[in-house]
Amino acid sequence: MADQAEFEQHRTHLHAVAYRITGSVADADDAVQEAWLRWHALPEGTAENPRAYLTTTVSRLCYDQLTSARARRERYVGPWLPEPLVTAPASEGPEERVTLDESVGTALLTVLESLTPAERVAFVLHDVFEVPFPEIARALDKSPAAVRQSASTARKHVRDARPRHHVARAEHRRAVETFLDAVTGGGDLDAFLQVLAPQVVWRSDGGGIVSAARRPVTGATKVAALAQGIYRFFDPTHMRLLRYDVNGAPGLVLDAPSLGYRGTLSFTVGEDGLITRIDVVLNPEKLRHLDFDAL
Repeated sequence: MADQAEFEQHRTHLHAVAYRITGSVADADDAVQEAWLRWHALPEGTAENPRAYLTTTVSRLCYDQLTSARARRERYVGPWLPEPLVTAPASEGPEERVTLDESVGTALLTVLESLTPAERVAFVLHDVFEVPFPEIARALDKSPAAVRQSASTARKHVRDARPRHHVARAEHRRAVETFLDAVTGGGDLDAFLQVLAPQVVWRSDGGGIVSAARRPVTGATKVAALAQGIYRFFDPTHMRLLRYDVNGAPGLVLDAPSLGYRGTLSFTVGEDGLITRIDVVLNPEKLRHLDFDAL
């Protein structure tokens, strides 16, 4: 029986791998739990390199999940966005000057959705976690050459599709604060337009369960009108807009249960400090891991 303490040393890493591969907190939880069961049943001393063994195991489980989920996601109602990771805002300090961890960002995870399962696993393991190709090949039951090609194809697609400019956390936070001030301070159109890039895109994921735009909305004026809609309902007595980090970057949590809405807003900010993309997750099935009452 393998040692539980050894497994716990790697749990955070395993969940990080699983979430980036699946884009789902629930699926990541399931993969890590199944990996634990397999580890628990393993005779002690079988795995010479526990981290490598567990990473391979979790990656294979996630690969199988992606393969089975592909058809479901193709039938998904409206834009599909990853389940949000919500954490307390990072404290002010030196980290404010560094760029954000884009490996967990909503924009990148959305791009990864367009890859094949093999391409996604290969990219995440090699380009994000620096796992050698032979180990990835074992996880996917493919040759190292095939895995290398999958990673190369994925890398090119990500390079072409992801935002090209990177901003510091402090600059990202300023853009979100300006957006929040516009929502809570009067909903003035000009205030929104000051912080939105001309071709900003608003994606909202309601999954067909709650009302949400089923197609991306593009253009500063149209997106500002949507944001003004939040203001029209804004009242601190029945709606909260809370500052939290969403997928590793400053974002907002929307809590308006009396209106039938709870969700998260994550933002992509360009090098000019303007918001280029707003991703809103409203599907309650993707928010079950969040305790809104404790926020």
